[in-house]
Amino acid sequence: MDRFLAPQSPEAKAHFHVTENFHDWDMEQASPNETIIAGCASYQALNRYLGGADLVILPRTMKELESILRRYSYDAIHNIIAKARNSLQPGGYSRICHLCEESIRNVLSTGDNAATLMALHHPRNTEHVVHDRDHLSGKRITTI
Repeated sequence: MDRFLAPQSPEAKAHFHVTENFHDWDMEQASPNETIIAGCASYQALNRYLGGADLVILPRTMKELESILRRYSYDAIHNIIAKARNSLQPGGYSRICHLCEESIRNVLSTGDNAATLMALHHPRNTEHVVHDRDHLSGKRITTI
């Protein structure tokens, strides 16, 4: 994770702030800090992708990778907002989404991050094992 979002990055600091101060992170102001929500959501989205636990369709292009990371960040935004005790300011959700998307684009455009992330979950060789619908057959089927 440190390769993509270093511990001193705003996203990592926001994630730390929200997770370490879980019960009162949003009580400092009348409405939750949009920058903290966006940073934390970006961090969580990247962390979720790196884990790969619920990754069903692997990205083939940078656009697909960015789309997956955006969807993950929106999920994180919703979860963070649902736990907040205060309401967002009008237009806050849109601003948070914009900040998240900007953060994701920055990560993907840095060095070879996009290529590294796309290659992360792809199989190392071209032979895949596919089982029949009922998962009863162990026959190997070579695909290209």
